This record gives sequence, structure tokens and C-alpha cells, in this order.
Amino acid sequence: MVAKPRSRCCCCSWFIGVIVLIAVILAVIFTFRHRSSHSDDNPGSIDKNYANALKIAMQFFDIQKSGKLENNKISWRGDSGLKDGSEASINLSKGLYDAGDHMKFGFPMAFTATVLSWSILEYGDQMASVNLLDHAKDSLKWTTDFLINAHPSPNVLYIQVGDPVTDHKCWDRPETMTRKRTLTKIDTETPGTEVAAETAAAMAAASLVFKESDTKYSSTLLKHAKQLFDFADNNRGSYSVNIPEVQPYYNSTGYGDELLWAASWLYHATEDKTYLDFVSENGEEFGNFGSPSWFSWDNKLPGTHILLSRLTFFKKGLSGSKGLQGYKETAEAVMCGLIPSSPTATSSRTDGGLIWVSEWNALQHPVSSAFLATLYSDYMLTSGIKELSCSDQSFKPSDLRKFARSQADYMLGKNPEKMSYLVGYGEKYPEFVHHRGASIPADANTGCKDGFKWLDSEEPNPNVAYGALVGGPFLNDTFIDARNNSMQNEPSTYNSALVVGLLSSLVTTSSSLESF
Repeated sequence: MVAKPRSRCCCCSWFIGVIVLIAVILAVIFTFRHRSSHSDDNPGSIDKNYANALKIAMQFFDIQKSGKLENNKISWRGDSGLKDGSEASINLSKGLYDAGDHMKFGFPMAFTATVLSWSILEYGDQMASVNLLDHAKDSLKWTTDFLINAHPSPNVLYIQVGDPVTDHKCWDRPETMTRKRTLTKIDTETPGTEVAAETAAAMAAASLVFKESDTKYSSTLLKHAKQLFDFADNNRGSYSVNIPEVQPYYNSTGYGDELLWAASWLYHATEDKTYLDFVSENGEEFGNFGSPSWFSWDNKLPGTHILLSRLTFFKKGLSGSKGLQGYKETAEAVMCGLIPSSPTATSSRTDGGLIWVSEWNALQHPVSSAFLATLYSDYMLTSGIKELSCSDQSFKPSDLRKFARSQADYMLGKNPEKMSYLVGYGEKYPEFVHHRGASIPADANTGCKDGFKWLDSEEPNPNVAYGALVGGPFLNDTFIDARNNSMQNEPSTYNSALVVGLLSSLVTTSSSLESF
């Protein structure tokens, strides 16, 4: 009488065990298929080529650092610009030199910080998987430390260190420069809405990066971001118009995009509906809805369209989200223009498949486009959206990722020149980079003028500018590796921020956090 219940219990246990085993097997199969549909890659694996490229790309931020260097790993770099800002009794020694010269231009530097922050927020886990997250955050903080000091009061922002006319008459190492470092600022009498707004965007985005690891620093950044946005919005005027001396270098085509961009980042940082209302109410005037364009240091609209579309993917019931429809539709148009087989695909490409928009700094647009494409692809995947409609055809997130990889691969050497345009990556890369510090031996005792012998030297640079992304090829896919070819062979820090974002997104299978 005791055996029967035991027998039933044994059968019951056996039956339950089988059911559990089947459930586990089905769960594994479902997970594998689900992950496979998210990427053409082996799920979770690290792509060694992109990881290696990312490690190299990150080094250029160290090369470009000004100030009293900490834990310096670049043997041919040393302290420089230590007195920058002294004429206004502020410390502007930190920050990043802009390109191959020794200028600190606040407009592109702030864009560098915004994009680097975005990259960390979206792909910090991927950076961490190859031990580069701390490096990225260090490079960001070195930049935002400068931006904080450049904003000594609510309606004053120092936007430039050095005189480009004077600076470009010299060819010397930053460590040995002795010329006067003049300052340029904006204020209520000389407004510069686009620079103030871009700096607000940088501060807001960076506040999210440091929100958990350094709450005090994050709060400081957010305070500056709010003040700068108010300054930009309440004192509207283009810095290119009010300070015409900047036009030959970083001429702005308008400030509406920066206002939308800054408000978008401030909404993400604060969830204050005031900023969401701003982008909703000013979209028709500044959003250029229905007209896809190219993301760059000057044009923030494509980035704004993508960033605000993020809310439509992940915040379905968000109050005020109806005003974001124009941004979402334009973001879709931007994406449709990038996929080569799309009916609305852009014709702005080389025969080698590279997006090509401008002779100067040609790689900025393909790299920025590829970065946006991976973001949008991951937004689709994470929110379960399987298709992107482009006219009468539909495309998958994997099509966007395939496009992004094609641009990254071209940049890294899969091109007609078989040249990696990321210095230090691959077997063949530019050896005559237009970069003063890289071109002059570290032990050379040169001044402003006699350093030009190194510009004219026919020998490769004695120092390798690891991680520098040069300007890139002409429309016919050709490239001239010459030091005096600044059009093609000069790197910039804002290009590096875009490269870091793109490569981080490709290091492993990626998805998006629904909230920063």
C-alpha cells in the first residue's frame, strides 16, 4: 500500500523532468535563433579586427592632449599649453589640439565630446569587453575639464585658444611653442549660438556618462549644460557672423541644428519636458524634415533625428512624443539613403563603395553615416522592429549593419588603394601624415620657422600618430600620401570620436539600452 504512491511519485518526477528538459532545449533553440536574427556575426564573439582597430583609434586622443600629461603613454609627447587661458586668469591647459596644428577650436572640440559621450552611452559594454571603457572616459573627461573651465560665468564661453593665422605660420612641436596664445570668447554682446549649444550638448551627454561613477562631476556638467543652453537660446546669433575670423577654419552654416541637438541631449539627461517641448515646437523651423543630410561637426540634424527617434522606439507612451514624428520620418529617410540597394540610395559614393561628399576630410561623412546606421539598426533590433520601409521595398536591421561594416572595412584597407586610412592599423597606412608632432623628432630643437624642414622632409614621419584617421581618398578612390597634402592627409579629433563610436558598435554583437 505504500509502494503505489511511491511509484506514482516516481513517474510524476520522471514526467516533470522530461518536460523541464524539453523546455530548456526549446529555450536554447529560441535564444540561438533570436540572437542569430540580430546579427550575421557569431553572437557575443569579439571581432578581433575591429577590436584591434578600436585600440589603435583610441590612442589618437592621447596624442592630441594638451596640458600637464598624466600617465603619458606616448613617448614623443610631453607637457604643453600649460599657460593657455592665463591672459583671462582661467586654466585652459587641458583639452585636445584640433588636428595637425596646435589650435584648440571649441566648436569641433565640443562635438568631439558629444559624440564620444554618445559612443560610451550606447556601446560602453562593447568598449569594456576589450578593456577600453576607462580609456574612453578618461579622454572624455580631459576634454570636458577644458569645457568647464572655458565657461567661467553663465553668459561667457571661451571658444578658441590660439590665433590660427599665427599658429599656421609655424611648424613646431607643441612642447616647444613659445608664441602668445590669444583667446576668443562669446558673450551677450558677441553671441555664438551654435558653439554655446554644441557645448551644452557635450556637457549634457557627458553628465550621463559620469552619472553613476562620479555624481558630483555629473551634476557640475549638467549645471553648465543648462546655463549654456539658456545662453545660446536667449542670445541668438551665429559665431561665424559675429566673429568672421573663424570662417576660414570652422565656418558654421547655421545654429538651428545645434539648438535642437542640445535640447535633445538635455531632455535625455534631465527628462525635463521643457526640452522635449522645445524640439517639438521648433522642429518645423530648424528640423529640415523630409530632407536627409550628412552628420558632421557643422550639421547636427542627422544625429538629432536619430537621437530623437530613439524615444519613439523605447518611450511609446511618452507625453509630447507626437511632435517627434517628423524627426522619426527623416531619420528613416537618412537610413534609406545609406543602404546601397534602396530605391532612394544616395549616389554620393565612390566606385569602391565609400560614401563621398567632400574633398576635404572625405572620411568624416562615411564614418559618421556608418555610426548612425549601427545605432538605428540596434534601436530596431532592441525594440523588435524587423523592417525599415524605403519606398516600395523593405530592409532589415542587418542591411544597415552590413552598410556600416562596408564603410569601416573600406576605411581599414578594403579599398582600391589597399590602404588603411587609420594610421597604425594593417600593413599599409599613411606614413607622411600632416601632423607637426608626428613629423618632428622628439629630441629635435626647433623653433617656429626652422621646423618647416620637417614639413618638407622626404622621409616618413619619425613618430607614428597611432589612431589618426586621415582625410581620406578622392572621388576616384585615389590617395596621395604627402605631408603637405592637408586635404587628404590631416587627421582631426572629431573624426576620431566618430571612428571610436563606429568601431565600438562593431566589436561585438550589439543592442541598445532602452534608457541612458
